[in-house]
Amino acid sequence: MTILPNTPVLVGSAQLTNRRDSDIALTERDEPVELMAKVLDLAAQDCGSKNAGRKLLEQASLLCTIQSLAWQYINPAQLVAQKLSIEPKALSTTTTGGNSPQMVASYAARAIQDGRLDIVLVTGADCVYTRRAARKDPTHPALPWTVQPEDTPIPLTLGTNKDPTTTAESEVGLDRPAKVFPLFENAIRHANGWTLDEHRKKIGQLWSSLSKIAENNPHAWQQQAKTAEEIYQVDETNRMVCFPYTKLLNANMQVDQGAAFIMCSYEAAQRVGIDSDSLVFPVSGADADDHWFMSHRWDLHSSPAIKIAGESALEMADKSIDDIEFVDLYSCFPSAVQIAANALRLPTNDPSRPLSITGGLTFAGGPGNNYVSHSISAMHKLLRGQSHKWGIITGLGWYVTKHSLGVWSSDPPQNGFQYANPQEDVNKLPQRPPTSTEHHDITVETYTVWHNRDGSPELGIASYLNGDGGRGWAKIHDQDTLIEIENNEGCGRRAELNDTYSIVLVD
Repeated sequence: MTILPNTPVLVGSAQLTNRRDSDIALTERDEPVELMAKVLDLAAQDCGSKNAGRKLLEQASLLCTIQSLAWQYINPAQLVAQKLSIEPKALSTTTTGGNSPQMVASYAARAIQDGRLDIVLVTGADCVYTRRAARKDPTHPALPWTVQPEDTPIPLTLGTNKDPTTTAESEVGLDRPAKVFPLFENAIRHANGWTLDEHRKKIGQLWSSLSKIAENNPHAWQQQAKTAEEIYQVDETNRMVCFPYTKLLNANMQVDQGAAFIMCSYEAAQRVGIDSDSLVFPVSGADADDHWFMSHRWDLHSSPAIKIAGESALEMADKSIDDIEFVDLYSCFPSAVQIAANALRLPTNDPSRPLSITGGLTFAGGPGNNYVSHSISAMHKLLRGQSHKWGIITGLGWYVTKHSLGVWSSDPPQNGFQYANPQEDVNKLPQRPPTSTEHHDITVETYTVWHNRDGSPELGIASYLNGDGGRGWAKIHDQDTLIEIENNEGCGRRAELNDTYSIVLVD
């Protein structure tokens, strides 16, 4: 078929992992912007010839950097451009959120198709491993990372920037993903009627399957397959972090990794001499947020936004989920994968179509907001040079809050790139009403138990429903209760709130 000049294409991508190396001083390891520049240069070299990729760098309409968590720059894109000796027409960065790379890819595809942009460079990196290693080192070396002047121009920011939790959610300790995603996990178990033992085995098997993918991923941070038992069983090297998640069921952010990709118009690809047979095409994209705060969602085991956005993306691509060969679901924690798989009607135990092409954030690595750039690069390599192959990528921000989905193909889309933001459809869905302050007649909806580093239970956090169907949040301090709900199902049990608004089980 004839490819229109303004058709957006993915022409180059790369991944770079700076592994632990005792021979390199911490102060000599790459800082995030250095890694961003290096991996973007590799993506340019991946365009078919170094000359073609270099031309794209020099002619770029936009350079976007994915926000780094390890170090805060005023304008990281400016630094990356300086390191590569290029002058893009515009610079941008993103807000916090693992959905960011796919969101930016859809933004770029729309802008290229509309003629607003011609060549878009996207790069991101995080160096949390080096940052934390420096803090733990007895000498506490000062990392010579770049601090930009206060008058540095602020770049365009892409994405939604908003607090992820309500005051009530924050007050019970929901201050990080490691405490929140276990709440979703226990809600999933209860909704499916699994016993605690059945549940442990299921999430262990799911994560084991991802570890086997990472074992064969040359860019993975941890390239050692794990059995289900090694993943869910607690021992000295795999402590319980937040019930039911052991350390190996958590995303691993202590990595130094970067990934980048280059998108442009078909005309630009032809102009610099890129082979048409090597192109990969963004076919459709969709973005949507679930009800922003967990307190307002109807349940804590599903994502209507992923379901609606996924249906939109597939419909626009004129494909069903059964037509998709390659899948990469955002995989920070098992609950995120299960929620997305259920929304997209994907089985979680199909060895012929695994739910990750990288190995996920535990094993492949969880470089902050930039994991999905690794997904896009991995998908690029799977689709490049193929015919009639399709893949889907999901990105997730905050607490199953922000969602970006993209359908990619080795074939050009017949009707151009299609995009949807079905936010109004999500907003119309039911929400939980505010809770009253009654101290009786409540039911535990879901819960988790945060553990000290020595493995002992420290604090329980629970959501509950009152007689009016409103959701509230409470802590659990009693040690006997913490032990009870780790050994017996706590969801669905009747409870009361004492005078300090701590849950006391009734049955």
